[in-house]
This record gives sequence, structure tokens and C-alpha cells, in this order.
Amino acid sequence: MPTKIAIIDYQMGNLRSVQKAIEHVGGQAIVSSNPETIAKADKVILPGVGAFGDAMRELASRGLVDAIHEFLRTERPFFGICLGAQLLLDRGLEGGEHAGLGVIPGDVVRFNLPTEFKVPHMGWNRVESTSMDARMLHDIPTGAHFYFVHSFYCVPKRTEDVWLEADYGGRFCAAIHRDNIHATQFHPEKSQRDGLQLLKNFVDG
Repeated sequence: MPTKIAIIDYQMGNLRSVQKAIEHVGGQAIVSSNPETIAKADKVILPGVGAFGDAMRELASRGLVDAIHEFLRTERPFFGICLGAQLLLDRGLEGGEHAGLGVIPGDVVRFNLPTEFKVPHMGWNRVESTSMDARMLHDIPTGAHFYFVHSFYCVPKRTEDVWLEADYGGRFCAAIHRDNIHATQFHPEKSQRDGLQLLKNFVDG
């Protein structure tokens, strides 16, 4: 039976492309904003495109903040994508200061780079693993490239929460891992073969 994966719909995610990618690698994708559906899923994905503060308000208005925390307490696998990764941290500093989900200690800050580096950081970039998480990186070559579109990035307080790093005018956190949580700043659903392999490893793991 296919793994049931709930993709959280809070009106700020790239839902259809994530759904198609999960189905392509053999998962059963259910797009939902219903907390009960999320509670019953085998695994959950929190996607996201847009502003941090707006996203937290949308999650809260649908009762999804509590649903996410309750799901995480079950220790079932959880995957955040782009803004969905950033929301896991304590605080976002986009357009003021906004409280996040507080799952991973740290802040989400804007790139502060020399003028030759355009912001948002957009396009393909090489990532490197900082932790031994071989299962999720199965069949993905060292130094693989993934697709990024973002102006803000995660700064976890604990170095052990940083899973992947990339370089754009300096090294930055490209992905987070703690316990049952994996979350990427890049978009695996837009990252062709290696992105699909990463999602397959999540579905199959």
C-alpha cells in the first residue's frame, strides 16, 4: 500500500508540483488543510512560498499550528520545503519580527551580501552534507545541485541541526535535520533527478 503523505495546504505552497513529485516517486499525496487528515497521515510535508508572517497567520487561522506540533510529537517523518523549512524556526525577520513554530531554535534572516550577489538567490547551487544522514541522501551524488529561490535563510542556533550547506557569498544553511524532521531551503520538486531522489528517500524511508 502506498505511503500516505499529507501536503499541508495553507494557501501559500507550491502544492501541485509537490503533489506530482510525490506521486511520481510512489507516494500517495493528499493535499489538505484539515487537521484530522494530517493527524492520520503516515508522513507530512509543509511546503511554502511567500512571506513568513503571512504564512504563520494562515497556519494559525486554519488550526494547523497545533496540528503540526501534534504530528511532530508522534515522531512520524516530516519534511519542510523552502518557506516550510523556515517556519520551523523560532523567529522570522521578514517585514518585522514574527514568531515561528519554534521547533528548531534559531532565526530566519535576509541575505546581506556584496552588490555582485543578487537577492533573491535564484537558480541551481551545490549542496554539501554536514551530517551523516546516509538514508535521506541515498543515491544522491556528493555535491549535487538543487534549485533555490529565496531572499531569507535559516540560521539554526545548534550546529547539529544543520544538515546541508551551500555557498552564496558565504556558506549558509541549505537544509535542517533533527530526529524525524528534514527540511530544505531548496525546492526538491523543481530539482530534477536528485530532487526526486530526495523525495523518494523520504517516501521510502
